[in-house]
Amino acid sequence: MSAPPKGSSNPRADQSRLAEYRQVSAESPQPDVIRYAAELLDSGALVAFPTETVYGLGARASNPKAISDVFLAKGRPLTDPLILHVARVEQVHELVSEFPEAAAELVARFWPGPLTLVLPRHPDVLDLITASQPTVAVRIPSHPVAQALLIETGFAVAAPSANRFGRISPSSAAHVVSELAGQYDLLLDGGPTTLGVE
Repeated sequence: MSAPPKGSSNPRADQSRLAEYRQVSAESPQPDVIRYAAELLDSGALVAFPTETVYGLGARASNPKAISDVFLAKGRPLTDPLILHVARVEQVHELVSEFPEAAAELVARFWPGPLTLVLPRHPDVLDLITASQPTVAVRIPSHPVAQALLIETGFAVAAPSANRFGRISPSSAAHVVSELAGQYDLLLDGGPTTLGVE
């Protein structure tokens, strides 16, 4: 395990969190590291990981406590909905109540990739995630680390950008540390993101 990148401490840091740091290959993520991250997510932990746009702060979408922890870690208002990440289009159908033809056409052309769809939500999606709105944001990221993690979990992961609310989104692991030190259980460092913008 490598030492974590240096960064300023977060005054709201929760020292009870694991705050582990693991380097992971951006091209071919190590299965043992991905498996460990998936197990943490399944247990209700927060895992920061790279997508092709920015680093996200991930939590299991069906776990209300984990979702609440994301809002607390970021200082994010509960009125600001979260985005859900999945590995397969079939999973999207479990999160939405409608999947119009236009959405299917966009998915066929742009997923996996940096496209977020906002669709009518399924009743089972937590109100916390959608801020009690009738829609939910979903996407399938193309980054190999995000893909591997989502495939391994098999469930939807809520993952807004891994930074304090209202600040510049993180495009490297060092940015995540400087913004959220102590607020995550595991940080997967897959190097700089390719796009760097949401």
